Amino acid sequence: MHYIPSYFGISELVPPSVHNERGEKAWELLDPLLLESIDAVRKMFGPMVINNWASGGDRQWSGLRTPDSPYYSKYSQHSFGRAADMLPQDADVNEIRSYIILNPAKFPLITGIELNVSWLHIDVRNTKGVKTFNP
Repeated sequence: MHYIPSYFGISELVPPSVHNERGEKAWELLDPLLLESIDAVRKMFGPMVINNWASGGDRQWSGLRTPDSPYYSKYSQHSFGRAADMLPQDADVNEIRSYIILNPAKFPLITGIELNVSWLHIDVRNTKGVKTFNP
């Protein structure tokens, strides 16, 4: 399966080192189920920031995480290209999280949601249903 999101560019999903080394080939490092999911969330809830380093922001580890990340964990869904931490620009993160949990059929590919954080962590781990967890 091959999927390129409509609402996000590759620099918004990988850190600068990966972007510099792989460019557009970095799409190969990301799970297409995640890419479809971030598009679905963006389409329903409006603009989202994942990484913004390319536009001068300080976020570079909210998509793919490599071993040089201070947030790296070898079994994190981020390390496999299956997770994104999104900052909604026009909607409340808690309302979005609740909506996704209460309406899983509208987001059938999302299988992981982190609770009690100020961002929207979604992932597409290989599990049945939606697994919620705390930091």
